[in-house]
Amino acid sequence: MELRILPGNIANMIAAGEVVQRPASVVKELMENAVDAGADRISVTVTDAGRTLIQVIDNGKGMDPDEAVLCFERHATSKIASAEDLDGILTYGFRGEALPSIAAVAEVTLKTRTEDRELGCEVEFAASEHLSTRETMAPKGTSVAVRNLFYNVPARRKFLKSDNVEFKHIVEEFTKVALTRPAIGFSLSHNGKDVFVLKPAKSMKFRIMDLLGTSLAEDLVDVSSDTSVVSIRGYVGRPDAARKTPGNQYFFVNGRYFRSPYLHKAVMKAYEGFVQEGSVPAYFIFLDVDPGTVDVNISPTKSEVKFEDDSFIFQVLFASVREVLGKNSFAGSIDFSNPEANGMPVLGSHFSDYRPDTAPRVQLDEGYNPFEFEAAPATEAQAAGRQEPPAFGGKYVDRSMDYGKLFEDNSLPVSQTIVIGGRYIVTPAKDGLMVVDSRRARERILYDRALAALSRNMHVTQTAMFPVKVEVGVENRTLFDDKAALLSSLGFDISPFGTDTVVVNGVPEGFSAEPGKVQAMVGDLLLILSDDSSSLPGVMESSLAEKFALLGASSAAGVTSPAEARRIVDALLSCDNPEITAKGRKIMAVMPLSALEKLF
Repeated sequence: MELRILPGNIANMIAAGEVVQRPASVVKELMENAVDAGADRISVTVTDAGRTLIQVIDNGKGMDPDEAVLCFERHATSKIASAEDLDGILTYGFRGEALPSIAAVAEVTLKTRTEDRELGCEVEFAASEHLSTRETMAPKGTSVAVRNLFYNVPARRKFLKSDNVEFKHIVEEFTKVALTRPAIGFSLSHNGKDVFVLKPAKSMKFRIMDLLGTSLAEDLVDVSSDTSVVSIRGYVGRPDAARKTPGNQYFFVNGRYFRSPYLHKAVMKAYEGFVQEGSVPAYFIFLDVDPGTVDVNISPTKSEVKFEDDSFIFQVLFASVREVLGKNSFAGSIDFSNPEANGMPVLGSHFSDYRPDTAPRVQLDEGYNPFEFEAAPATEAQAAGRQEPPAFGGKYVDRSMDYGKLFEDNSLPVSQTIVIGGRYIVTPAKDGLMVVDSRRARERILYDRALAALSRNMHVTQTAMFPVKVEVGVENRTLFDDKAALLSSLGFDISPFGTDTVVVNGVPEGFSAEPGKVQAMVGDLLLILSDDSSSLPGVMESSLAEKFALLGASSAAGVTSPAEARRIVDALLSCDNPEITAKGRKIMAVMPLSALEKLF
């Protein structure tokens, strides 16, 4: 084996992989550099989710021509002169790797001008090669345009996700930087459309509102704590607003975003007893520590940090959040002594004028019997002896396992069906009784339907009486766009509304259309849709069907009538395997007459 030194352009491509992993990485690095340049206005323009163009323009201090070329040299920086300076880093772009790494895998044009110069300069790089430098007219500040990302690394470009997924990551990085600097105006446009236009905010709360929505900001309460090691400021979400969908969980240290599963556990431990298991509250936690006690240089993307005394910070964070949750009352209340209190219904002074003098008369058809019905005529397929799957609530069609023989009569009247505890259905079976777990029965029914919809594009949508608007955030809104065909095939009617909201017009048959449950359903949908895992087509369809079935079964209300119970049993017995769920859990149990006799 012969060892050799790699050429500079190849070494740069390898190093670029540490910093430039996808278009969102470029947005992050260029925005951070713009912040460090002292800008108070930063605009980000993206085309084709960053594949074609990423441009970041700022009105910062700019660079002179020599600096404009030097900044493309690896490790070029104006912030570090000695090893000791690493211990006092409070800015973003100190590593001098962003621009050379980007220029290694894209075509880059940089225009810049300082305030004391009449003319600016334009520098062009491609594949780490310096192409040109020339004078040009330019406003004060810096503009960096990155075109054709990964054009010289086809394998890297090939493995980028869809535009909606990549743009979702761009929005995430944009949000992280914009949150740290509420005094700076930011804008983001994609394919010529404005996504965010953020003016300088009065406070962090207003910046959160502008970025993530009013409803989220209204559910936040302040958290604050000061010790000799760490100062904690920020906001935590109301427990009743916690969601099953991860998102809106942010840690910052000295103005820099970072990830920390360890400190996340501190927050979740503080919420124990306040939120349901599996739900995650929103939080925006800002830590201020002595720069010498935190290492922000342990990963190329600077998204992880190491604290000198992380266990102490864990305890302080836990205690601070727990104290806030204890002090605040999260239950709504009405002051019944005050007729003008919010939520108190107030009747007009002339209300009695509209009250009828007599009660309305009710007409009854005393001869009507809802349990008398004629058998539906056999279809052509049934007459020919072929099996035909019924609609939800349709009559049971005998399958090869012949579950219909459980009954003396496949069309038992509703009066012989009993509901216990809103969940368990008891109905006579041949020589005994059958007990059905309605929740698991719904899961089986919805699984079969989802599988059929995914494989044959068959679905039934029930239209909601009133469309339900749900704020999901900009990045999640694009996820619904990306998965629109899949959702439609399953029976969901969900349309975009603005940049951060969706409107649910209909749900698959068997799902609850109640507004409160629709909101929770959308959160669960995000969990399913954001799963990027892939597998063999058959396995993938089965996995998706299983997830949607669980979602529908958990959102449904309890069984409220024998007629509804009868429809569930009929639909269950038309399934391929009505005895167990897709996860193998038992759905029904039959107690023979001999077992009943032993009870007496």
